[in-house]
This record gives sequence, structure tokens and C-alpha cells, in this order.
Amino acid sequence: MIELKNIRKIYEANKFDRVTALDNINLTVQEGELIVLKGASGSGKSTILSLIAALSKPTSGEVIVDAKQISKLSDNFSSVYRRDNIGFIFQKYNLIPTLSVKDNILLPLVSLNPHAKEVEEKIQSVMKRFHIEHKENAIVRNLSGGEQQRVAIARAYVNNPKIIIADEPTANLDEKLSHHFIDILRELKALNKTIIIATHDPLFFGLDFVDRELEIHKGKIVL
Repeated sequence: MIELKNIRKIYEANKFDRVTALDNINLTVQEGELIVLKGASGSGKSTILSLIAALSKPTSGEVIVDAKQISKLSDNFSSVYRRDNIGFIFQKYNLIPTLSVKDNILLPLVSLNPHAKEVEEKIQSVMKRFHIEHKENAIVRNLSGGEQQRVAIARAYVNNPKIIIADEPTANLDEKLSHHFIDILRELKALNKTIIIATHDPLFFGLDFVDRELEIHKGKIVL
């Protein structure tokens, strides 16, 4: 379970330039829920994702995941927390374009130092699940946008994370590929993953497998 308690996040360029990104946010996400955070750019959606992923810390308040206060973790322990719990799906994929599909998916496993056989089994399994196994040795920069998206999803899933975070995941996809991504989300939901999506894409609104839609406006939850 994820809890955000009385969260404020203020960015300060200097003492005269302060931006309140989140203003007293309270949010609870149950295990296995799929939540859509909707709102305009700059509303605070991505900041919420960043806090849950321990990529940033709140100015005040608590972020609690599975009864652990992750907002107090040191940088080293934050990295371990992300490795063990979070799968990221980014707007721009964040793949390494000069590496193969297989090597990109391998990256989250490197720090775990697993046995070669175990690594191979995980990579083959996840490539098959997301229908990218036929591109195993292809260089990522040569793939289509939809193929790169599937590689990004496979990389996010390869560690079998509890929580999957997606930040504007269809921003670079056409309508057909966006619908395909939604089909993949449905699969992930069926696997009891906790999924949090930040988006302003109306394709995500009103989906039958989404548990809640929350509107973020000027750093506050308004719906």
C-alpha cells in the first residue's frame, strides 16, 4: 500500500522564486489498484510519481510504501527501493539507442548480479510476454515507436516490480499504438500490479479496468 500524508513540495530557485508543486496532498493507493492522475502540464502529476519512486523528497509530509517511510531514505537506500519495487515507463522511453533490445531489458538486472541462466530466462520470458522476442538482437534506434514502447515496458517489468509508474506513456504514440498500450495495461492490471499513470490523454479516461481517476489542479487533488 502507498500513502502520501500531508505532502507539500516546494521548488526554490532562490528565496524570491518559489513554486508550490504539491499543496497538502493526501492519497492512499491499495495494492493492485490502477490509478490515473489527470491534469494539465505543470499540475503536479509527475511530482507525485517522483515522490512515490523516491526520486525526490517532499518539503513536508510523509511518503509511506508497505509501512516504510521512503521519504526519509538516504540516496543509497532509495536506489535499492526503486530497484526492488518500481518499474518505470517513461514518456520518451529512456532506452539506450545504440544497444540491442535484449541489452536494454537487461539493464535493471545488472546490479542484482544474478546467474546467467536466470537472467536469460527472465529476459526471454518478458520479451515473449510483450511480443518483442523477434527483435531480440535489433538495435533500439532502428525500431518503430511502438516497438520501442514494448521494449520500455519489458524493461519496466523484468524485475517483477510491485509498482509500475507511467508518466505520459502515450505522448509519443499514435492512436493505434496508444490503444495497444492500453491493452498491455489491462494485462498488467490482471497480474495484480499496482499501477499509477500520469496523463492528460483522454484515451485513459473512463476505462473499465481503471479503479480511480484523480484530477490534479495546481498541486491539489480536486476529484
